[in-house]
Order: sequence, then C-alpha cells, then structure tokens
Amino acid sequence: MSGHAKLFAQPAYERLIQAEPFLKRLIPVLIVCFLVVVAAARYMNISDNRDRLMVGAEHVTAMSLAAAHATLSAELAPVRQSLRWETEARLNRVINATPDSAGRFVLVFDANGRAFAATAGGYDLVGRPVSTLLRDPSPLRLFGERAGVQAIELNGEPVLAAMSQLPDSTGAILSVTPIADMNAAWRQSVSVNVTLFIATSSILLVILYAYFSQAGRAQEADDIYLESHRRVDMALSRGRCGLWDWDMARGRVYWSRSMYEILGLKPRDSVISFGEASHLIHPDDGDLYEIAQKVASGDIKQVDHLFRMRHADGHYLWMRARAQVVDPTSAQTHLIGIAMDVTEQHRLQQRTVEADQRLFDAIESTSEAFVLWDRDDRLVLWNKHYQEIHGLPADSLAPGTPRAVVEAAATRPVVERRLAVPCSKGLAQTYEVQLGDGRWLQINERQTRDGGQVSVGTDITPLKRNQERLRDSEKRLMATIGDLTTSQAELKRKAAELSELNKDYQIETERAEAASKAKSEFLANMSHELRTPLNAIIGFSEVLQARMFGPLGSEKYAEYADDIHNSGIHLLTVINDILDMAKIEAGQMQIEREDVDLAPLLEETLRLLAVQAEKKGIEVQQKISKNLSLNADRRAMKQILLNLLSNAVKFTEPGGRILVRARRTSNAVTLTIEDTGIGIPKALLGRIGQPFEQVQNQFSKSTGGSGLGLAISRSLAELHGGAMKVRSTEGVGTIVSVRVPVECPHVEESFAAA
Repeated sequence: MSGHAKLFAQPAYERLIQAEPFLKRLIPVLIVCFLVVVAAARYMNISDNRDRLMVGAEHVTAMSLAAAHATLSAELAPVRQSLRWETEARLNRVINATPDSAGRFVLVFDANGRAFAATAGGYDLVGRPVSTLLRDPSPLRLFGERAGVQAIELNGEPVLAAMSQLPDSTGAILSVTPIADMNAAWRQSVSVNVTLFIATSSILLVILYAYFSQAGRAQEADDIYLESHRRVDMALSRGRCGLWDWDMARGRVYWSRSMYEILGLKPRDSVISFGEASHLIHPDDGDLYEIAQKVASGDIKQVDHLFRMRHADGHYLWMRARAQVVDPTSAQTHLIGIAMDVTEQHRLQQRTVEADQRLFDAIESTSEAFVLWDRDDRLVLWNKHYQEIHGLPADSLAPGTPRAVVEAAATRPVVERRLAVPCSKGLAQTYEVQLGDGRWLQINERQTRDGGQVSVGTDITPLKRNQERLRDSEKRLMATIGDLTTSQAELKRKAAELSELNKDYQIETERAEAASKAKSEFLANMSHELRTPLNAIIGFSEVLQARMFGPLGSEKYAEYADDIHNSGIHLLTVINDILDMAKIEAGQMQIEREDVDLAPLLEETLRLLAVQAEKKGIEVQQKISKNLSLNADRRAMKQILLNLLSNAVKFTEPGGRILVRARRTSNAVTLTIEDTGIGIPKALLGRIGQPFEQVQNQFSKSTGGSGLGLAISRSLAELHGGAMKVRSTEGVGTIVSVRVPVECPHVEESFAAA
C-alpha cells in the first residue's frame, strides 16, 4: 500500500491506546486514592485532637472549681464583701497553680446570689446577680456539683462552666473556661495539618498535571488525526466521491471507504488489483489499460474520464474520475485522484434534453406564431409559424440575433392597433396588426421572470371576417328598427293622451289639497277670532269670581259666573286644539329642538293632572328610567304628555289606575301610558288619532272635547321622526305608546311598541 493510501490506515499508537485504556487511567486513580487516604487520616487526627482538648478543658474546669471550693471552705467562713480582695488573692494563687490556667477564671457569689469576687478575666462580671449570668432554670444552679461541667453562654460567649455551693448556703463558686481559647489552640493544630496536606497534595497534583499534559498532547494529536480522517471521509461520503490511489508500477489500486459505499461493496483495508477495478467498468466506456499506457508513455499528465461502473446490485452507476500524476519525474508512475458519482446529474441532463426537445416540438406543433426574446432583446427561440407569418428569411433567424435586425427583415404590418389588457400591471401588451397579404394577427406580448419577452401571434383573420358580416347584419337590423320607430311614434301619441289625462288628475288633486289648506287656514283664522272674545269672557268671569267690585247680589250669580268661567276655559281648550291641528295640517308648525331631560318634564305634567286624578280617586304609578334625555321640542313633548295623560284621567272611572312608563330602547325613547278606563271598541281603533274623530259612548259624551288630542300627539311625534301606537280592549283599558328618536333622524324609522 502506498504512502497516500496510508492516510486512511489506523495508526499504531491509536491501537495501543484502544488496547490498554486501563493503564492510562490507573495512575490518576492511584494518586486520587492516596490523597483521599491522607485527607481521611488528617481529618480523623483533627477530630480526635478537638475531642482531647474538650475533655482536658472540662477536667481543668472541674479541678479549678474543686481547688477554689476547698480553699474557700477551709479558710473563709461566711462570705463578706469586705473580704473581696483577700478572697481574690487566694483564688488567683490557686488558679495560677493549676496547669493551663490561661483564660480561665472563677466567680464567687454571696448568699444573695450576687458576684462579689473574681479571678483575673472575670472582674467585669463582679456585682452582677447570678440570674443575669445563668438562664433560669439552669442545671448548674439547680444541681451544683452534680451537674458537672456544662457548655453554656456567659455574657454572650460560649464557655465551659461548673458550679458548687459553699457550706451553710453562704454563697456559691462558678468556674469558667472560655471555649474560644480552646478553639484557638485547636485551630492552630488544624492549620498545621491542613498546611501539610496542601503541600503534599500540591506536589502530587503537579505530578498529575504533568502526566495529563503529556497524555493530553498525545490525545490531542490522535484527535486531530481522527478528526481530519473523519472529515475527509465524511466529505467524500456526503459528496458521493471516492479517493483513488493508483500504483501503476505494481498494478494495485487503493479505494477509500466512500468508494466502496458508492458501489455497494463491503469496505476493506487491503488494495485491489488492476484487473478487479477494470472488470467493474462498463466495456463500452473505455479501457483502463489504454489509459495506463497513455500515462506511462507521458502522453497525458491528467485523467478526466466519464464511465460507468457496476454496482453490487447489478446496475451501473455513472462515474467521473479525475486524477493526476504525483511526480512526473519519478521512475514509478503514480496517480492519485477522485471519482464522483454523477448518476443523478447524468439523468437530470438527459431529462433536461428530453424536456427541451418536447418543448420545442410543442412550440413547433402549435398554430400560433411563437418567439422568445431574452432581457437584452436577443432572439432565443421561435417556431416555423413565426417565420412564415412574418416572411422572414432563414438566414435572418439565429439564436442571439438582435430584435431590431429580425423586425427589420419582417413584412411590415399595414394596420397596427394596441388593445387594453386588464390586470396586466404593465407586464403584458396586446396588438392587432394587418399584414400586407390581408391577414390579421393578434399579438400578445408578456414579460418573463428574467426580464425577457415572449410573444404569441394568433391568426384572427376569420374573426375579422365574421365582424364584417356582423356589421352587415347590424345595418339590416337598423332598417328593421326604423320600421319599429314608426310604430313607436303611434304609441307615443297614445301615451301623450294618457299624460294629458294624468295632468287633469293632478290639477284636481292640487285643487283638493288647496281646498283642504284653505279649510285649515280658515279654521286657524276662526280660532283666532273666537279666542279673543273668549279671553274677554274668561277674564270678566274671573273678575266676578274674585268679586273685585263688591259682592254679587245672589249666590246664583256666583254659580253662573263659575259656569261661565268653566265653559270659557273648555271652549278655549277646544279652540287651541283646533288652532294647533290647523297649523300642523297647513305645515306651519315648527319644532325647536333642544336637550330635554324627560324625568322633570313628566313630573311637571303629572302635577298639572294630580288634582283631577285625586278627585276621581285614580292611582297614578310611575316607572321611569334614570337619565332619560333626548333632542326634541320641549313644548311639543309636554303637549304630547298632557294630551295623553288628560285622556287617561278623563276616560278612567273613579278608583282606577294609570301607569306611566318611560325607557330607552336602542336609539329612541318610548313613552307608554296605560289606564284601566272604558277602553275602545276594536272596530273603532282605526279612527283613533284622526282629526275630529271621537269614539262616542255614554261615558265619552259626558266628557266632551274636540277629539283632537290624539291626532295632535300623533302629528307632533311624527314631526320628531317618531310614531304613536294605540292598543285597547273595551271595558279593560287602553295602552298608548309614543316612540321618539333620541337624536334628529335622517330617515323615519319603523316603530314597534314594547
């Protein structure tokens, strides 16, 4: 196997590393185990040292307490404050005589439990009661010497303490050893052990680092080699390429793993013979022996050959091999190169050729003239119909010919007219041209994606001839239309007669409307003429009622004055209704819109009729929504409410009920007045709301009235763009609903009472 082939062989040290992985990991494992053992030994030593220090401190504390107790019990009778200095001197001698006395001190308490003497280190606690030093209950205070040595907090610091009572309850002794002093000695020991362990560990870690550094460099070199090998192999495999190493002198060929994968063969590390490789090549695609002879003779230095090789499944793959002589000056010829699988490219190329041929055949077989220009207006593709229609010579048509040259050689059109193309966005154009031989063409041009243009010309000569025949038919049709025109004139004459009759009808209608308007104006004028003397009659009757010029001669005259006043008021109300109705019918009623709050207006109207309702014992109920407002004429709305409520009170029998409801529905306000009055017969409901119409029955005759209240209310509601609806049942009651838009409507809306 050649040196180039060895690039893909496995190195010896890689096999060594793979064969002995345990040896590689053994040294760091041993070093780590040694460090763990040393650390465990140091930790156990430190723990034992702390325990020994703690036991020694407890022993020394107990010894100090025993010595102090023996000294005070034998030489000092009852503890007194005057003996403090003597007591402290003796205690200091005793404490200093014991070993390791640094930091320890003794407190002496009197019979009252107050510290009165102490050794060095406890002077700041003299004078403090025992309750502030030892928590209550404390084993030391309860059991004394039996409690032994306790770990407590004294003055905020952890200490070991032991306590004993003096004879005859003359006081107590507290021996104290600070734990902080013991911890300082222990920490010093820990520091020495840790320092030794760190030094030992550092030396071993340096040795371990040096080992891993060398092993890492070796592993890095292996990784670089393996990664390079993997990348090359992956690149060859993904690119459907194979590496060839042809040793022509020995007649051996080395293939990379990817080459075996392409051919579906089992990979192997050994080389293959020249004959095996030549046997896989298709016999019609050349001979390796011939190529070898040309290379050996020096005729060629490079190989670029397209051939087929047999796959393991039996089919052939198209391969393209490229190789080059490594060292032309060497005596032994050696080629190295790659072989690429170009089967898909070869198939795609064949399909492209076949598709181009089918496209060309389709263009040639179409009946339209087809031509394709590139973005530089150069000829790309055309068919024979384009050449025949435009009379182009064969030598003027060649791919790449400028469009101007082709059009200059074509037969000039006689007529050219551009047609509109909807939704083309400037990318398409349509022309109609007439050639010199009389033929007509419709040419459609559209821009391609690459900026070129495709043009399709359709022969529309038969269509144009049909258009000529249609024009002739149109002329004959116009003649027929002329005959029909004469008949139409006769029809127009008859229509004129009907128009004259319609005019006469309109004149009569206008006369009737004028008569109705004159009636309304007459009623308005008469109402004014009648209202002036009525006001005088009412005024003089009020003078008589008030007895402004002295008392009347008889009570009868007073009754007559009241009758005159009431009759005048009634007559004035009737005349006012007639006047309002006349204004409405004459179109003279004007409404002035403003924002009207409906609740106060309803309250004001109900107050005007409250006296009449109370006289008849009628219960008036209200169900009025809050914040009801609308844009309307305040006086007109008050008149609507007053008319409807007056009718309700007038036609409701004593002891009845009237319900007033007001609510907002979408963009309108609905007023509903419901009573339990006499009701209206169903046959007469259609007459309700018509001017001067009044339902006559025994009760309504006695009430009087003009019969204009509902008509005025309906008219005022309609002037606001609203409507009024009446529902009634005889003997049960009547419901009147008025709907008024909140804003001024542009179109009158339909109404359905709630």
